[in-house]
Amino acid sequence: MTSSRRNSDLRPATLAAQAGGGHDPQTGAVVPPMHASTTYARDADYALIGAGRVYSRPDNPTYDAVEALMTGLEGGAASLAFASGLAAISAVIQAIAGPDDSGQNGHVVIGRDLYYGTAALLETFKDAFGLTVDRVDTTDPAAVRAAMKPGRTRLVIVEPIANPTWAVTDIAAIADIAHEIGAALAVDNTVLTPILFRPLESGADLVIHSATKYLNGHSDVVAGVVTTGARNPLWQRIEAARRLSGAVLGPFEAWLLLRGMRTLSLRVREQTRAAEAIARRFDGDPRVAQVLYPTLAEGVQRDIAQRQFSQGSGGMLSLRVAPAPGRSALKTALATIGATQVFVRATSLGGVESLIEHRWTVEGGTTGVPDDLLRVSVGIEDIDDLIADLDQALAVAHARFPN
Repeated sequence: MTSSRRNSDLRPATLAAQAGGGHDPQTGAVVPPMHASTTYARDADYALIGAGRVYSRPDNPTYDAVEALMTGLEGGAASLAFASGLAAISAVIQAIAGPDDSGQNGHVVIGRDLYYGTAALLETFKDAFGLTVDRVDTTDPAAVRAAMKPGRTRLVIVEPIANPTWAVTDIAAIADIAHEIGAALAVDNTVLTPILFRPLESGADLVIHSATKYLNGHSDVVAGVVTTGARNPLWQRIEAARRLSGAVLGPFEAWLLLRGMRTLSLRVREQTRAAEAIARRFDGDPRVAQVLYPTLAEGVQRDIAQRQFSQGSGGMLSLRVAPAPGRSALKTALATIGATQVFVRATSLGGVESLIEHRWTVEGGTTGVPDDLLRVSVGIEDIDDLIADLDQALAVAHARFPN
């Protein structure tokens, strides 16, 4: 793809809409082509042809296009596409794994409410990785500072807003703390996307996405992406981890992901507008004990959200359901989710369809998520229909259990 202006001059919405550039210079096609080939020919002198590709495990023009677009969207130096978000996270962890020259294990600090798959990966394989792990409340910079181990902490992994409580972390503050002792900061930006927040501009070293979610946006691709702010030795090890583990995205999935990203800006902005409307509608509703959404936060949390997410706080929110008379909050929450008609009862987030999930059931009650919490991923349906569906579901759940 090509453009008459440098990508660095273009805003994220324009980059996304044009898939990183104006058209394919070879054919004039405005839709990027898909390259399914797994291998590449050489000329009569056995020299590599064109871009010098050998095999599609390390590179393919289709996921090259995804990576170039993500680099532009996040304002980074380079990106890599992966077979899933967890594959992307795994490559980052592999890149900092292993004991140092003295035989001492490395150390990783992660957010207390970080995506449970990341935490499970580290907990399950920390000994094999030669790492120790501490989970801390990253909304408290003092707690993060206290957890750091100079000379040992290699990586801090956080989310700008924690899933599913949507508590806000000051990324610039955490970046300063990490860099003081030479650690890298990786930010999982899946929920906000570069349309609403660009972590590299706040000091992060790496940005991680489960591209399955908002980037693709259509619930039909599993993918991941990592973007770096610098082509440094850490990035070279991440490149090696992907190449040697084979955790690469297939060309068809890459093409679908690129297709999905073309509407990223429109989708994210509409989903954010709808989520804010839903959050404000049910804030104070007696059937809802608490609405969790950054713009409804108070004090320091609200100040950070307003400063850090000036374009909006995303399309995710959670409702803590108040118990119906004579019944537990857990049973009332399950009755509410069971009565939804427009919202789809399913795990995941970021698609065009609105999803609702009882996170406590999904995680087996092992992560501290309240059993009265319903996590909502707002899609692009009519806002009034979504509000009406939640309203009637809450009414059904409370009507089942009269005094």
